[in-house]
Amino acid sequence: MKLCPKCATSPLPFVMIAVIAGVIGFLTWLTLGLSDWGAWPRLGIAAASVGAVAATLWHYVISCMRRHCRHRDGFGGMTASS
Repeated sequence: MKLCPKCATSPLPFVMIAVIAGVIGFLTWLTLGLSDWGAWPRLGIAAASVGAVAATLWHYVISCMRRHCRHRDGFGGMTASS
């Protein structure tokens, strides 16, 4: 992860990733509760959905932070001088 120190210290984007992924996993758990499956398959599918959503959002947030960083030159993305 090649981010500048100012961008890397903000925990808010990563907290939001965890919250959104948790809500998606909970909604998946509730939706699968309407099926005849047992608790373990539902838990596995909900955990897989949390992992997939978290990985996708993490990749998106990191790429956006790299692309839009304007703090210092040399950390990727657009610089303040361009």
